Amino acid sequence: MVMVKKRDGRKELFVPEKIVVSAIKSGAPPDVARMISKDIEGMIKEGMTTLEIKAKVLAGLKSKNPEWERNWLVYDTAVKKRSG
Repeated sequence: MVMVKKRDGRKELFVPEKIVVSAIKSGAPPDVARMISKDIEGMIKEGMTTLEIKAKVLAGLKSKNPEWERNWLVYDTAVKKRSG
């Protein structure tokens, strides 16, 4: 079990399924979303920040389809009211 650091400083268990769900919401097919999640899961280190993980997810989405990365960023900016 790997703990990651959230924006507010709290620590939380890394849950690969969160990446899968977010990638699917961005437009990635489930098989591609699972592949991106599995790739990132192999890179996760104890104490990694959610911002570092987000950057890896965005890079994975962009490498498969730049529109999926844009979809994620639009959602983050418009719905969650945050960026970066």
